[in-house]
Amino acid sequence: MTFDVIVIGGGPSGMMAAGIAGSRGRNALLIEKNDRLGKKLYITGKGRCNITNSAEKDDFILHITRNPKFLYSCFNNLFNDDLIDFFSELGLRTKVERGGRVFPVSDKSSDVIKALEKHMQLNNVSVKLNTAVKSIDIRDGKAEGVVLESGERIKSSAVIIATGGLSYPLTGSTGDGYKFAKSAGHEITNLRPSLVPLVVKEEYIKEIQGLSLKNVAVRAVCDGKILFEEIGEMLFTHYGLSGPLILSASFYISERVFKHHRTFICIDLKPGLTDDELDKRILRDFDININKQFKNSLDDLLPKKIIPVIIKLSSIPENKPVNQISKEERKGLIDLLKNMKFEILDTRPISEAIITSGGINIKEVNPRTMESKLIEGLYFAGEVLDVDAFTGGYNLQIAFSTGYTAGLNC
Repeated sequence: MTFDVIVIGGGPSGMMAAGIAGSRGRNALLIEKNDRLGKKLYITGKGRCNITNSAEKDDFILHITRNPKFLYSCFNNLFNDDLIDFFSELGLRTKVERGGRVFPVSDKSSDVIKALEKHMQLNNVSVKLNTAVKSIDIRDGKAEGVVLESGERIKSSAVIIATGGLSYPLTGSTGDGYKFAKSAGHEITNLRPSLVPLVVKEEYIKEIQGLSLKNVAVRAVCDGKILFEEIGEMLFTHYGLSGPLILSASFYISERVFKHHRTFICIDLKPGLTDDELDKRILRDFDININKQFKNSLDDLLPKKIIPVIIKLSSIPENKPVNQISKEERKGLIDLLKNMKFEILDTRPISEAIITSGGINIKEVNPRTMESKLIEGLYFAGEVLDVDAFTGGYNLQIAFSTGYTAGLNC
């Protein structure tokens, strides 16, 4: 059995690569070890699939945390507007939401997968499901096909590795691509979780688990230096912190935590108010609740679930009448609300990360073609490469753009 192109991995980059290769008249085969395509894509964006971000290119690049310059050529081939047009031609309508995030109008990731499958079918791509690749067949410095776990050998003049990273291993992302690349002589940079929830030291976190906050400011601080600061959404869990802001902050934190640097997340619960404005707001609430105890005076200021924790941390007796709370006690409360601090002990495992940071060293990959500089006919696409970005559709655009470029050049 012989093909022009074999793509390993049926995620976004693999399906895009196979479809584009097929559109050029290349006889393409996509091999996927799962029983269906797009298994990880299906759960992306809580099942809604944030396919890209509508940001202008200069702003978009600023959201790429590792090796952004490597992607310039890929983005020239296929950027966000091109991707939206690509899906539109396949019958998938999209919409832009807060922060420039682009979703299918249907809010169904399954519709994105169906569109990619349709694109492959239109371009005569063959698909083998429930099939695992054992190794890349490399001879005389050239990729000549793959060897399956069954022992079967399939020949081709080009092989595209689009196997994803190490995150969400139940979806099939078990690091196979790193193994294939390493056996071909490629360097794999340090692999660690990125966009991952954080584990905190404070035991009282269990009292507020499940509480989601919007429009709060999060700062990541290590050795007195602010590593990250942004306003948005976050979530308290039984082990620590999660949600979009925390996932973005984790990129800056994970390596320092790994090296045992004391690192903190500081939450400003009221970023829209200065200390003086917050003091006036608290005094106004106290005036309204003048005959009440402290524990019953914060309902208009804070979510109900967090009030007992704030009372405990403030050191103001819960039964103290609000008209007896001193200026100093109010100052302490304001400091707490503007700077609720958590010490980070660890990240959650890489299996719970949205993406894997690190991967195939981009110095060994041609950015214009995605072809290996070491092995002729070997290409890479998607998360397996050492490129990643914040949440908001940026990582999927990277997957689609690198897949498109590989499919265009294989």
